[in-house]
Amino acid sequence: MSEDRPYVEANTRQRERLRALIEALDDAALTVQVNEYWTVAGVLGHLAYWDIRFQTLAEKIDRGEPWASGDAEPDGDWLNDSTRPLIHAIAPRKVAQLALRTAEETDALAARLPLDRLWPSDPDSPISPARSEHRGEHLDEIEVALRARS
Repeated sequence: MSEDRPYVEANTRQRERLRALIEALDDAALTVQVNEYWTVAGVLGHLAYWDIRFQTLAEKIDRGEPWASGDAEPDGDWLNDSTRPLIHAIAPRKVAQLALRTAEETDALAARLPLDRLWPSDPDSPISPARSEHRGEHLDEIEVALRARS
């Protein structure tokens, strides 16, 4: 691990946790409610969405484009709320596979992007290479829901 990229190890740890969870889940477990709004598959789709957002904004770095005010994460929960019906419309196993694939792609991208274009080195950057915290928070929620089901 590079000292200037401590997030790489944490991302890897949570990505492998995600992989192990997905590989262990049967189709019924993917439909378990995590809370009143999201199923296990839905939460995995939520993770995929935010990783895809990271990838999409990272393309601006590769093109040498500056950040724009519209790149910032919006205030409130409206974005998560508006994506929920779309995410839940995807077959649960497909969305789980998408979550793992996008986590792999995002972590590889985060490990190579220039630090001076990423938050916190660039305070104007709308993307952080530290994907593990968000991923871990939701994996914790899924595990609690699955334990409660048992």
